[in-house]
Amino acid sequence: MLASIEHKGNTYKVNLSEPIDISLPLQAGSENVNAFHLSPMKIEPIRMGSFVGSVAEGGPCNVNNILFNPHGNGTHTESVGHISETSYPIHKCLQKFFFLAELLSINPEMREGDAVISLSQLKAKLGNKSPEAIIIRTLPNEKSKMTRQYSGTNPAYLDHEAAKFLAAIGVQHLLLDLPSVDKEEDGGVLSAHHQFWNYPAAAREHCTITELIYVPDEVDDGTYLLNLQIASFMNDASPSKPLLYKFF
Repeated sequence: MLASIEHKGNTYKVNLSEPIDISLPLQAGSENVNAFHLSPMKIEPIRMGSFVGSVAEGGPCNVNNILFNPHGNGTHTESVGHISETSYPIHKCLQKFFFLAELLSINPEMREGDAVISLSQLKAKLGNKSPEAIIIRTLPNEKSKMTRQYSGTNPAYLDHEAAKFLAAIGVQHLLLDLPSVDKEEDGGVLSAHHQFWNYPAAAREHCTITELIYVPDEVDDGTYLLNLQIASFMNDASPSKPLLYKFF
């Protein structure tokens, strides 16, 4: 299915039948990616008296209860409600779902034992571009990211000055393959989150951060059409399914 996209006087063509899924599937058990010392996701059949929601166990249909935390159990998209006293449900903050996005591969710098995506690295990769969305693939890009247990490992993160820069140039949606844009243990400061959302000075309510994606090696850096799909959760965050489409 071919489509033409008009953006700032330019016309782009994409094949909507060839999406590139950069989300991680949510699955039960220890093989699911995990962060922040959260319990593994659980998917279990409901049991009510003689009824069991499992065909394999003799029930008429499969009816599962699902217990998870979107912030640490898989790919998720969050609103400024993640750091605010005021409620900003992601369902209300994200009302548009297609964006021009730039995919960047960055090998974080080492600073006093921390791996950090720096302002200078972002500027060098972006040049004079100011896309609606930025997708950061960190290097090295091991497939183990898809099932990695991040808790207590001090993963790479985004320098707060880099987050401030992205907000300043008008980037509305930030996606990356890490559990957080901030350092795992920072005393609750969450400076990159605050800088990207410009909170509390003037909250950028329509902007989002998506974490724990995975971009395969065969997907080249460059410009894509991003379809950012979420579930309609009245919560600060939702599991999400970002899809990329190549231009031709």
